[in-house]
Amino acid sequence: MNVELLYHTPDPERAIATAARLCYAPVGASELMETMSPERMASVLSTIMKGGHFSTLEHASYTFAIDGVSRALTHQLVRHRIASFNQQSQRYVKFKNGIDIVKPHTIEENTEAEAIFDEVIKQAEEAYGKLLELGIPAEDARYLLPNAAETKIVVTMNVRELLHFFELRCCNRAQWEIRELAHKMLELARPTAPYVFCDAGAPCVHGSCPEGKMTCGSPFPKVVRD
Repeated sequence: MNVELLYHTPDPERAIATAARLCYAPVGASELMETMSPERMASVLSTIMKGGHFSTLEHASYTFAIDGVSRALTHQLVRHRIASFNQQSQRYVKFKNGIDIVKPHTIEENTEAEAIFDEVIKQAEEAYGKLLELGIPAEDARYLLPNAAETKIVVTMNVRELLHFFELRCCNRAQWEIRELAHKMLELARPTAPYVFCDAGAPCVHGSCPEGKMTCGSPFPKVVRD
């Protein structure tokens, strides 16, 4: 899995604080953006995050390039509807040189399971190639491709949705592959807006676990904002 932060709103915390401060300021947003002191900006951000005024977080966005993940992962990822996605198309891209796949660790660690998995992938790969040779369009041959098939996707989310994504997908209860993705995305986002993302992650990072009897039992230490 490879995750890159392609782009984000320049100075996202200042952009967020400016949008929030505008509601109460006699001057325009451009002036606030230029003149707001770091101390004032920190104060505004504190009010936003502690008070739950999260609409202002929607004024900053992040775009990630994600490679080497499975279709099983992206089927989960696109359920986050307040986001934009562009994914490598199995309709237009022909995989003539074989299918790259993502293999779960539980299968890799079990010799018998791995042999079954590899055989089925091989059969699917060979059948897919034969269909292409027979002139079957890639958009129809792809019906044979497994959830394990690797894909590439570009994802854009605003900060509010990113925080929600991290809360759901950084949790130990999340499926392992999308959990790994979420942690990689958080590692890239956090340095760009350290205050906003300081306690991003599973709910237990900043509060209590909502999973009830399904809890993993190993909550993260609580983060206390300055």
